[in-house]
Amino acid sequence: MAHKKAAGSAKNLSDSNPKYRWVKLFGGQSAIAGNVIIRQKGQKYVAGVNTYMAKDYTIHAEKDGKVTFNKKKFLRFDGRKYQKTVVNIEVA
Repeated sequence: MAHKKAAGSAKNLSDSNPKYRWVKLFGGQSAIAGNVIIRQKGQKYVAGVNTYMAKDYTIHAEKDGKVTFNKKKFLRFDGRKYQKTVVNIEVA
């Protein structure tokens, strides 16, 4: 006879909290100083004019204005060239 009742075990039921990453303000939208424009993991987007990047790679607006996105060529340490998207704020 069994000494314990038969019961299934649940091992894979835990889940991590969502991070809510990616673009919060799109091109042409107005931003107030301090607004979060992009939350990202790593440096996929680069902070440009009137924006700054936080320690966790979040890009914030430095001044009030309109959000714009441009492509810019960057040079890697091994000599390869590639494009990244630069986030800017145009002050009116």
